[in-house]
Amino acid sequence: MSTAEAAPEISVVIPARNEAANLAALIDEVRQALKGHSYEIVIVDDGSDDDTPALLAGLSAADPRIVHLRHPRSLGQSAGIHSGTRKAKGKHVVTLDGDGQNDPAYIPVLTERLADPAIGLVAGQRLGRKDSAAKRFASRIANGVRRTLLGDGTRDAGCGLKAYQRDAFLALPYFETMHRFLPALFLADGWRVDLVDVVDRPRRHGASKYGNLDRLLVGIPDLFGVAWLTRRRRKSARTILARDESDSSR
Repeated sequence: MSTAEAAPEISVVIPARNEAANLAALIDEVRQALKGHSYEIVIVDDGSDDDTPALLAGLSAADPRIVHLRHPRSLGQSAGIHSGTRKAKGKHVVTLDGDGQNDPAYIPVLTERLADPAIGLVAGQRLGRKDSAAKRFASRIANGVRRTLLGDGTRDAGCGLKAYQRDAFLALPYFETMHRFLPALFLADGWRVDLVDVVDRPRRHGASKYGNLDRLLVGIPDLFGVAWLTRRRRKSARTILARDESDSSR
């Protein structure tokens, strides 16, 4: 593989729906945070009907490190993250929300933790949430129930700022709301999960594209499904590890 074709060190994946007013400034911040690193920025336009497609076409034409793809209709945040990760070429992937509330300055902090090959996921934990009171209330309930049922040790699974091993992520089962359960899914596959406190920021422009009540209601049946799934995958992972250890001792 030539130098020009070499995979970047880091792929930043940003799912975005109708975030034209926020994306240009966010991308500039990502560039600043990753000075001195080899990187690409993969923007997934999740069925936007604002100026997002035209904006991304112009940005990618001016900078080949900016890659964009489009869902013809909105498929949700998990689909955006999954599509972007499949498109990504870097060994390490960082995800950010497209509204600018996640500070890109934390990207190097998260990716440095992935130097430990046992760590599959580094998840941001928001401090000083800038969301509405209703959104914080719904999130507090959802996180409390999730943490109790899954035992994932994560107080804030909804933070969009995460870094993970690309291949490990793509080996996870995909479903519509998987981004809310990544710590539990990585743990079930035998990976360590590291947590980093990050400072939340207010949204610069526009409003959230995903509602609070619908997120909570849809997440309840998914939570029980993930609890079943992680128990099954933990058992499978233990079986594989035991077999490998047995084979290596012969």
